[in-house]
Amino acid sequence: MKQKIFLWVEDYLFFPNTFQQIISFFLLPFTFIYMLIIALKRANAKVIEFGIPVVSVGNIIVGGSGKTPFTIFLAKKYSNACVILRGFGRESKGLYVVSNKGKILEDVKTSGDEAMLLANSLSNTTIIVSEDRKKAILKAKELGCKVVFLDDGFSKYDIKKFDILIRPKDEPTNLFCLPSGGYREPKMAYSYADLELKEGRDFKRVVSFSKDGKYIDILPMKLLLLTAISKPKRVLDFLPEYTKLEAFPDHHNFTQDDIDKILVEYKDYSIITTEKDFVKLQKFNLDDLYLMNLELQIDEEDKLNIIDEYIKNYK
Repeated sequence: MKQKIFLWVEDYLFFPNTFQQIISFFLLPFTFIYMLIIALKRANAKVIEFGIPVVSVGNIIVGGSGKTPFTIFLAKKYSNACVILRGFGRESKGLYVVSNKGKILEDVKTSGDEAMLLANSLSNTTIIVSEDRKKAILKAKELGCKVVFLDDGFSKYDIKKFDILIRPKDEPTNLFCLPSGGYREPKMAYSYADLELKEGRDFKRVVSFSKDGKYIDILPMKLLLLTAISKPKRVLDFLPEYTKLEAFPDHHNFTQDDIDKILVEYKDYSIITTEKDFVKLQKFNLDDLYLMNLELQIDEEDKLNIIDEYIKNYK
């Protein structure tokens, strides 16, 4: 039942049916209030200069659109880099240095799934989680970092930064902001970005599969996608059509009870999961677990030169 509710809400936010559209229209008065608050925050923000180049990788819709893999792609290009994120789904509060120049200092419960994925993927980068991004930037400077990447930092209007916005391959048919739709800011906010990149136009996802650390070409016939990411149906595009889906809310921390129920209900199935989910599932020592490895392929890397210019010429 929870899974059906979760998927229903995602359809409502992005690709609503007629009934969901009616609900969306009824909520428009609250959407106008939300948009007014956003406009006032942007207008009243006093921008702070931190004396270090800050590059934000964000989007204006709820949930994922490739921010994390793009952040990994960028951070690998620079030495003494730091990635700062809020750490959704973590069981901790406050500021934590998850990894310092590649040395992992915290566990996934403290860091959250995205931060641990970043820490595992970036062997020379510092990863910090904090609700207060400004404190985290100061901490990054204290640790000697030379460039900061903000994960999902577009709405931090009071931080001087270079803003990159990622657009999804399939644009939502629901164009309203929350709570009538899945946009966190009006669609016109794309015009505020220093660089806008769209999946399918500027980059594409390249997916490979592995098991026990070894790459494979053929997946089992009975396959279950177990995941706790936003818009999980999009992952099915990279898997065989016979794949079944068991989706939990974004950043869900899997429990032993969750796993036991899955193993009973799908006892004859092999399980496949994403890299983001794997950092939380590996503790259960699942015998028949396959992994989706995701990388981004940039069609024209020259488009990213503007980022290099910002960092190199920063004063």
